Amino acid sequence: MHVVIFGASGNAGTSLIRAAATDPATTSITGVARRLPTAPLPKTRWVAADISKDDLGPLVRGADCVVHLAWLIQPARDLATLRATNVDGSRRVFDAVVAEKVPALVYASSVGAYSLGPKDRPVDESWPTEGVSTSFYARHKAATERMLDALEAEQPWLRIVRLRPGLIFKRGSATEQRRLFAGPFVPSALLRPQLIPMIPDIPRLRFQCVHSHDVGEAYRLAVTSDVRGPFNIAADPILDPPRLAELFQAKLVSMEPATLYALWKAAYKLRLHPTPPGWLDLAFQTPVMDTRRARSELGWKPKHTSEEALLELIEGMHEGAGGDTPPLREDDLRMRVREVANGVGRRNPY
Repeated sequence: MHVVIFGASGNAGTSLIRAAATDPATTSITGVARRLPTAPLPKTRWVAADISKDDLGPLVRGADCVVHLAWLIQPARDLATLRATNVDGSRRVFDAVVAEKVPALVYASSVGAYSLGPKDRPVDESWPTEGVSTSFYARHKAATERMLDALEAEQPWLRIVRLRPGLIFKRGSATEQRRLFAGPFVPSALLRPQLIPMIPDIPRLRFQCVHSHDVGEAYRLAVTSDVRGPFNIAADPILDPPRLAELFQAKLVSMEPATLYALWKAAYKLRLHPTPPGWLDLAFQTPVMDTRRARSELGWKPKHTSEEALLELIEGMHEGAGGDTPPLREDDLRMRVREVANGVGRRNPY
């Protein structure tokens, strides 16, 4: 089986390649990325391409499955650039799959595609996917879900799988996620569980995460199994303020959501970090997911708990850890200077 992966050099993409390396069903991979890695990865031939503008047909021709992971989170202050890749670029990938008659498409959706939902009970994959209006990420994920709805109706021969993971963490993605979400002014030396002094006690601050290697395995199963439709992907336990306070040995501090929102918004406006406040709306409004379908139909079982994934990420941030591809490369002073020079969210920090 030949697999083409758009966004192969990122967090989930490198984990998928890792999972496919030991799977005899996957014989070869074309890894598509805007910037080519120099280090080889198993079974993978690298091709440079930008899904927002390059000809994608030749890249997917002859593939048995296309996995679409390419997505922009930064530059958050340039919504036109984000939409050109996330929405228009996704459409171009899907059009190429249809034009070249690739029999299977696996797409990286997200918990962020879901509409406002409950935090006190899990929802299955039938929950509405209209996103959260104040988050560009959620709007773009919802728009892409609507494209896939139409594609399923118009092209029934095409096997489409949508994975909707929670937050995806691993040590090798620590620098990338520090850069994308925290910005250049967060001191790595203070990013240690025992040095986190307080956790805001906000009832709807309940979320799910999953180790990137477990997500890579979920994608491998989606590629090689005869399944269709959406699958929620998350590890146990659900993380909430009391559990986080216990995990970090930190103090719980009562706080109104509006207070946290105002502080976040002010820091964003002052360019102290690159993440717009819509991400807080996303955290407070998206539901808790039921993962039983992934476990029963996909045969997926995570090897890491959510706590292990989160702690690994934080330790990786403390160490400035990274990977062998351009998006994942290790932290250094030059990178942080470039982030500041790029306007902290105004231009892509890579």
